[in-house]
Amino acid sequence: MTDTTNRITIRRPDDWHVHLRDGAMLEAVAGFTASQFGRAIIMPNLSPPVTSAASAAAYRDRIMAALPAGSDFTPLMTCYLTDDADADDLASGHADGIFTAAKLYPANATTNSAHGVTDVAHIMPVLERMQHIGMPLLVHGEVTNSDIDIFDREAVFIERVLKKLIRAMPGLKIVFEHITTAQAVQFVDSAGPNVAATITPHHLHINRNAMFVGGMRPHAYCLPVAKREQHRLALRKAATSGSPKYFLGTDSAPHEIHAKESACGCAGIFNAPFALESYAAIFEEEGALERLEGFASVHGANFYGLPVNEAMVSLERSEIAVPDTIDANGATLVPFHAGAALPWRIAQA
Repeated sequence: MTDTTNRITIRRPDDWHVHLRDGAMLEAVAGFTASQFGRAIIMPNLSPPVTSAASAAAYRDRIMAALPAGSDFTPLMTCYLTDDADADDLASGHADGIFTAAKLYPANATTNSAHGVTDVAHIMPVLERMQHIGMPLLVHGEVTNSDIDIFDREAVFIERVLKKLIRAMPGLKIVFEHITTAQAVQFVDSAGPNVAATITPHHLHINRNAMFVGGMRPHAYCLPVAKREQHRLALRKAATSGSPKYFLGTDSAPHEIHAKESACGCAGIFNAPFALESYAAIFEEEGALERLEGFASVHGANFYGLPVNEAMVSLERSEIAVPDTIDANGATLVPFHAGAALPWRIAQA
């Protein structure tokens, strides 16, 4: 990595957690992720969800068709686990290079997760097969019990589900996705090398106050929700620590403006257009720009057993204004940092 006062150069990064949606929205947003990242782990919570190798291959084809001409972006597909997931189809899809990983959504934990797993006990044979073949499990780590406070659901999930799962399957590779709490950081740090975590840019920038400043702020609402300031600071320390257990996953989750600004607004923050710039701002604030390349470009590839990207990308110290809205393919989207400015921008080749 080249580190000067005004320019940094790193290997092309990857996004290890992103929602590209489908149909018109896919066509609207795919180019933003492809322009910043070499590869991305694609979330399978479509409607209906991606539950088979055949549906994943078809979705991958739709993603490739939606990319700008000349793009060299590679989508990495995932399987949406259900209570009756097919271990044989999952394993054959992994062997054929269709599935990179499988995703565990607790039922009704987030957008389009109604078909998710009601009890991990129901999918233990599938997880055993994944452990055997070395296929990573990606976890949305929240319980969904109505009696558990929404701000406590991640911490409770660790105690009730994740610790037990790791004891039962110590060889299973697990990515604890979009972690939001100090408890999650402590858990990942104390777990073995088979456990890692992704961290989003928005959970590094905002705490839960952002949803309520001067009124309800729907564009700061995501799942899992942002937590107290002490948790944000723990995440920043983890992300910038240089630990190979932490890597970039934007969890960019676009919704049209009318779906966010409604009586029952959708969860999700659209951060894809300025994701790398957003992370760079954090790493600079933490005095850790020399560790950005590891977090963005190396740790995730190593955990998944994939080669790092050969291409390079440079960022230059030059303020970039984030627009209030982005109009794409007829959709009006509000990007993360809307109306603000970021201190770094991707340099043009």
